Amino acid sequence: MAIVQVSRITHRKGLSENLPQLAGAEFGWVIDQRKLFIGNGTIAEGAPAIGNTEILTEYSDILSIADTYTYKGDAGGYTVVTGPTSGDPITRTLQAKLDDFASVKDFGATGDGTTDDTVAINRALFQLFCREVNSEVRRSLFFPAGTYRVTDSINIPPFARLYGEGAESSIISLDVSADSAFGSYVARTADSNQATGVNIGDNAATAPQNIEISSMSFHTDEVTDIFLAEDVTQLSFTDVNFVGPLTQSNLSSASDDIACVRFDSTTALVTKQVVFDRCAFTNCTYGLNTDNQVQSVSVDNCRFNLLYQAVVLGAGTPVNGGPEGFRVTQSLFDNIGQEGIIIGDVNFNMSGYNIFLDVANNFQGLGNPATSIIDISGDNNVSLGDMFERDETDNLTFSRIDLNSKRVFAIDKGERYKFGTYNRESGKTSSLTATVSESDIFTISTTLATAFVVTYKFKEAIGGAIRFGKLTVVAQDTDDSAGTLNYVDDYVENNPTGLVLLAEQTASTTVAIKYTATADGTFDYSIEHLG
Repeated sequence: MAIVQVSRITHRKGLSENLPQLAGAEFGWVIDQRKLFIGNGTIAEGAPAIGNTEILTEYSDILSIADTYTYKGDAGGYTVVTGPTSGDPITRTLQAKLDDFASVKDFGATGDGTTDDTVAINRALFQLFCREVNSEVRRSLFFPAGTYRVTDSINIPPFARLYGEGAESSIISLDVSADSAFGSYVARTADSNQATGVNIGDNAATAPQNIEISSMSFHTDEVTDIFLAEDVTQLSFTDVNFVGPLTQSNLSSASDDIACVRFDSTTALVTKQVVFDRCAFTNCTYGLNTDNQVQSVSVDNCRFNLLYQAVVLGAGTPVNGGPEGFRVTQSLFDNIGQEGIIIGDVNFNMSGYNIFLDVANNFQGLGNPATSIIDISGDNNVSLGDMFERDETDNLTFSRIDLNSKRVFAIDKGERYKFGTYNRESGKTSSLTATVSESDIFTISTTLATAFVVTYKFKEAIGGAIRFGKLTVVAQDTDDSAGTLNYVDDYVENNPTGLVLLAEQTASTTVAIKYTATADGTFDYSIEHLG
């Protein structure tokens, strides 16, 4: 179509191929591309250049117009000097600038919760981290907020960095029909060919390593494990949630046998240097579970909730020594049906400064202990500074920390420390009132200790006489109604105190420590025994 001229020419229209040089301030409408241009005018009129200038519309290709980029920093109130001088800035193409970052949506993922994004996500990981060994081509892969439905495992290769917009904002969720074949995990580590399992390292592929995942979640609606850390060195999770499909009604047993995270290794590729920081593990049989050789795993500031057991290390048959160097610290455990932490016949693992609320009570709370909260069956492990909601009454039924007579050091709720079978309680105080009748100071269960020593100090309220001594007691097998319980009170005092200590076994499972005294006073004591 030729340009149509009507009366005095101030506007023109036609096809893009027929656009002429427009007069100054004259408009030209390009019909086929729906673009609008205005004439620059002449140099004599003051135009910097002869030609036409496009006026931006919704149909303009902005990137083709502004194809270069120079950082200015205008928000700071000045222009940043990016080159040798202000007149020689560093200029990059806009394409290069945008390619500094990669979104999973650039590869076809939608995040709409309905579309199957499996292929798009795995393609993005392959293109960014597998095609070339040159580190310059690697880009962090961004997951904008949304639910990315997958129907097979996401295979995360070496050097990958995945990040989202928040743990419950960017979600990878496994959702498959009952008759579909799918991988055993929502996501797993892979080699540089995205190979997994026994194929890791084939064809000279680089083993899984240096993987970072942050600010996103892995969910599953299927009864399957969520994440497998396999043959990987340096793997970190920050602000990541692992959410399974189970509810409290499914967690009365381990029958579903699914874990938020499992670990696997070979003798040549030992999984090691794994970090979980500010992560959550919920709605699975286990939070973390492995019998495999794993080295140096740190779990810090995490939350374990609605699980059958939370952390299970080497509870089955340890492989190649099992997990070692596992450190679970400063984390919160709540709504755990059975044990919070199980350390089997493995070594060099630690629980420290964690808080255990409704744990090991079959979800019934205080008064319903079902198991120990921390169970350690291997030497050279530590529980230090852990705090428990479980009180002393429930502790007599199932101890908060069961060391199974192993060479393990533990501080129990700040009230006692344990080393193997040796137990010593922190100091306690009782106020004694002058009396000629035998009165209880405390009782101790023979299920906890059949023989024990009470180290004590008694100080009279008036006069200040002091006695320091050790009361040694050996319980009987049955009721001691005949009064033949064996005990010895060995003491020294600076002046006679008139205190008499007695031990009486009123039933086969209870020993009472009693006293008579001629004056009021304070009784400080600590109990030690070989439990």
